[in-house]
Amino acid sequence: MKKAFITGITGQDGAYLSQFLLEKGYEVHGGVRRISQPETVRLEQLGVEKDVHLHEFDLSEGNNIFRIIRDGEYDEFYNLAAQSFVGSSWDQPIYAADVNGVGVARILDTLRTISPHTRFYQASTSEMYGLVQEVPQSETTRFYPRSPYGVAKVYGHYITTNYRESFDMHASCGILFNHESPLRGKEFVTRKITMALAKIAHGSDDPVVLGNLNAKRDWGFAGDYVKGMWAMLQQDQADDYVLATGETTTIRDFVTFAAEALDMKPEWDGEGINEVAVDANTGKRIIEISEKFFRPAEVDLLIGDPSKAQKALGWTASVDVRELASMMAKADYDNLS
Repeated sequence: MKKAFITGITGQDGAYLSQFLLEKGYEVHGGVRRISQPETVRLEQLGVEKDVHLHEFDLSEGNNIFRIIRDGEYDEFYNLAAQSFVGSSWDQPIYAADVNGVGVARILDTLRTISPHTRFYQASTSEMYGLVQEVPQSETTRFYPRSPYGVAKVYGHYITTNYRESFDMHASCGILFNHESPLRGKEFVTRKITMALAKIAHGSDDPVVLGNLNAKRDWGFAGDYVKGMWAMLQQDQADDYVLATGETTTIRDFVTFAAEALDMKPEWDGEGINEVAVDANTGKRIIEISEKFFRPAEVDLLIGDPSKAQKALGWTASVDVRELASMMAKADYDNLS
């Protein structure tokens, strides 16, 4: 029986990865920050909360990381924990740098010192591309991050590469483009959209207030992406891989797909901050725009090239963005029923 440790196990990706590894016969352990009551709702939704072993864990605490790794003797270590919301990183840039950047180095140096056989996965991100230098973005595209979150993630990515090349560690980075699900955090734009639309479908009069509708993202299903994480650690040689669908969609179109899944017919009118959407079936306004939801430095276009992962790992995304938006909207609608 293989033994794995997942930081951020109570998040969206951690929950899906836990479920996947348990199905593979792993003994699954995971780290949670010290709070009065661990947020295990995602593990509960997937029915695996009683099958995983939870430990207090903090990426800022070197001694804590040392003890977890020393006592665990893990075959695989997945670092999914982070200050994960891009918007908040402008309010907490030092925290983002410490957790998303230096925290990775703390794990790697501990593994190098006391558990060099452990295979390591680092959750890199398409936000590292930022002001994109190439379309689509691949493993060799130059990074140009546009947020403290993205900058810190670039450090985490490169320190992983450095430890792999310097100490012959099996350390891989997954450069994952946006991946969503019904378990996505409520602060993320896709879930913000589907939850608000579900409430409107149940009778609410409050429209969804958004920022830049023209931003384009490459959206896939999180349940697919955790399979790619695992596949990276099964390779003979560690490497970096882009996981993406290879298609890009505006936030406006994501709204349309989610609304249509709830039998709404959005009609768009106006431009810029004056743009709105009205449900043609009811006349109810469902979308408004506010400047406060625009980023200080916008990431306008992300679209990944997953060809390397497809060829080397046999990995493909199985859910397109229309299916994804429908899945999330219907799940939020059902949760309110």
